[in-house]
Amino acid sequence: MTRHDEGDMERTFAALPPAHGKGFAQTWWGQAWLTALEGTALDTAQLKTGRRLARAGAVGAVSVRPGRLTAVVLDRDRTAHRADVLLEELSPEQWDRFLDMTVERAGHVAALLDRDMPPHLVEDAADAGVELLPGLGDLEPTCDCGAWDHCGHTTALCYQVARLLDQDPFVLLLMRGRAESSLLNDLQTRGGTSAAEASTPEGVDAAEAYAAGDILPPLPPVPELPVEPGVPPSLDTETPPASGIDPAALEFLAAQTAAQAHSLLRGALQAGSDVELTWAQDTVRLAAGAPGPEMTDRLAAGSGRGREGLATAVHAWRHGGTEALSALDEEWQPRGETLARARAALDSAWDTGERPELRARANRWTVAGAPVQLRLGRDGRWWPYRKERGRWQPAGGAAQDPATALASVAAPASAELPAGEGDSL
Repeated sequence: MTRHDEGDMERTFAALPPAHGKGFAQTWWGQAWLTALEGTALDTAQLKTGRRLARAGAVGAVSVRPGRLTAVVLDRDRTAHRADVLLEELSPEQWDRFLDMTVERAGHVAALLDRDMPPHLVEDAADAGVELLPGLGDLEPTCDCGAWDHCGHTTALCYQVARLLDQDPFVLLLMRGRAESSLLNDLQTRGGTSAAEASTPEGVDAAEAYAAGDILPPLPPVPELPVEPGVPPSLDTETPPASGIDPAALEFLAAQTAAQAHSLLRGALQAGSDVELTWAQDTVRLAAGAPGPEMTDRLAAGSGRGREGLATAVHAWRHGGTEALSALDEEWQPRGETLARARAALDSAWDTGERPELRARANRWTVAGAPVQLRLGRDGRWWPYRKERGRWQPAGGAAQDPATALASVAAPASAELPAGEGDSL
């Protein structure tokens, strides 16, 4: 999937999933791209490293603009590096020759619109003095890891771009200096044929299309869910941010959005769940992503919890997401059948004479003489809590059995004892 506007001179491709069991280039022009890389790199070990990183899905979103490719690539230890690969743009004179050559051969325009780059198009361009595909030494690497030649990061970026080129040869033309919309408009001007007309397929009768449904091949299987969310695009570009824009905050939000999208997709594939977080819950989710001190302070202030309260909420979130957060925040009065089931669960969880004395207040049962508490969730599960420095803290995940939940709380000797919270049970 890409993001680009008409006439834009930059396209950003979302990170591709790991390339398990297949080559990086299926088309002849994608293979020619890799030949330009592999025939130039001096260190074959770096080529192997780059292939391994690309196969593992370590290459983040790829930014493509005239003369430059950019992506963040993660090492095996998850260290992020910005990798760039430079490719010389075609001159205005070369573009003129390419456009003149292309409009003279209608098949070239049709091939490009079909996302194809036949060999004779490239050969005719070369005859006109225009080299579309890079040759040996044309892919110039630069990486913040300090390598002077192709390193594993720039190599991984090139391998990933080969996959993008397979899908869309306009990626190569953009690197050479022309955006798709601009190129098609120039072809229209020179050839007198609307690019929109040329790209619009001939219509098919609706009844025929419906009837063909029974003979069409089945849809392909759902792609395998990546092990981890993708890496969002880097905002470290030459263009300064607009006034009021905080790049660090945007990068953090992009990373957390990718993680949340990955989580929602995993849930949808596994159980068809459809969970929408409230603003307050999403604030805690963001804080659970360990955004750093400055961002944490902003989230703490915005949530109204304060830094200590937000830390407690994050602790609960990590134990059980929205359900654990509800157990932390909500104090509600079980009534009727809910209260009867809760009392029955408490009575049956221990043998006679072994149950600790519990003092009840709403949905919270505190152990008499100990800094330990059970909280009943609205789904009937029990959440263990421990009192530390005057604040009740989540102490573990939920359990259907109250005795199991209580056993998971190892009260520290120095913890303070609550005095008479609620009524004895």
